[in-house]
Amino acid sequence: MRRECWRKLWLALPLLAVAAVGAPDARVDGVDAGGVEAAGSAARTGTGSDGRPGLDLGALIGGEAVGDDGYAVADVSRPFDFPADHGPHPDFRTEWWYLVSHLAAADGRDYGVQFTLFRQALAPPGEPDPDASHWRTRQVWMAHVAVSGPDGRHQAGERFARGALGLAGVRAAPFAAWLEDWRLEAVHDGQKFPLRLTARVDDVPRPFEVELEFDAARGPILQGDQGLSRKSERAGNASYYYSYTRMQARGRIRLDGVDVAVEGLGWMDREWSTSVLDPGQVGWDWFALHLEDGRDLMVFQIRRDDGSIDGASAGVVVTEDGESRPLTRADFSLEPLASWKDETGAAWPVSWRLTVPSLGISGRVEARHPDQLNRLAVRYWEGRVCLDGPVPGCGYLEMTGYTSP
Repeated sequence: MRRECWRKLWLALPLLAVAAVGAPDARVDGVDAGGVEAAGSAARTGTGSDGRPGLDLGALIGGEAVGDDGYAVADVSRPFDFPADHGPHPDFRTEWWYLVSHLAAADGRDYGVQFTLFRQALAPPGEPDPDASHWRTRQVWMAHVAVSGPDGRHQAGERFARGALGLAGVRAAPFAAWLEDWRLEAVHDGQKFPLRLTARVDDVPRPFEVELEFDAARGPILQGDQGLSRKSERAGNASYYYSYTRMQARGRIRLDGVDVAVEGLGWMDREWSTSVLDPGQVGWDWFALHLEDGRDLMVFQIRRDDGSIDGASAGVVVTEDGESRPLTRADFSLEPLASWKDETGAAWPVSWRLTVPSLGISGRVEARHPDQLNRLAVRYWEGRVCLDGPVPGCGYLEMTGYTSP
């Protein structure tokens, strides 16, 4: 019951945000890592002064797979079609375009950048109504942009828009994903790469701007079973999932009124589904690491409400020449070593022991800064981490489902 209430609230939330701010400018203010809410936007998100958290990311893509609700379900492997699959799949309920990068300036100072665009269907596809308003839509969109700086400050901005009148959307070719003027798009027609990310977030205590290009991509890498990533034993609780696991990144970050030239590596994920998590699954821990020996590693574990790890947890290793090998739950282990508590009392593991015996990997994965929590309408930890040991590397960690006692 609790899970279904969260899902219904998520479905209603974007409409409330749109109504609050007015139709054309459907945005929600950003919130910095200290929980300070910025002024200037009518709609409100993140953690309020009463300390109540936002929705959990698992609630966004959770729920049970239902075959008769009008949505398509990810239940069998399917051939991927590029560039069409870079674009939206409106017959599925939920979809996202996800990009992270860990970067460094010439003086060694490190930065992290996240861009995620979510599409959420309000209703399954149907016959078009020729008399409908141009504002009417079956889709709402949500975008997150976050920056972590070398001083440990993490800031995140958020916007909502309806899927009408070009306010937000995704185009397969030439590729473009946008919400208002936050854009991830191909630099050249007819080519997916290089990609350019441009975003400016003014409604946070320390306004920032990013302009980055991503090229020399490794992929697409099909995750799971030829692109079908199962998240539980129940049929249909899965997503179609592919990645570009390594991209060369370079550009600039403007923070505190100063432009900083940066370069580093990026990772891009694409998933779409109608249902992912079972009712007994409470969250996940997802690691994407660029190893110094040239390999890329992704592992995720799904946590259950009884404290166990779900057997659907999995991963992939990608070699320098782009060959990939899936990993099962038995191939790796993750052990939390230390946690950081947010203002609500929720403890987020920020130090882990990662072991993948078949790959010669055994070491500690440490957060570059403990507080990289996105205090937005959807609440989750997303930030830079580094692995030590015989095969070191750096990348990103995403955690969901950690709540106060």
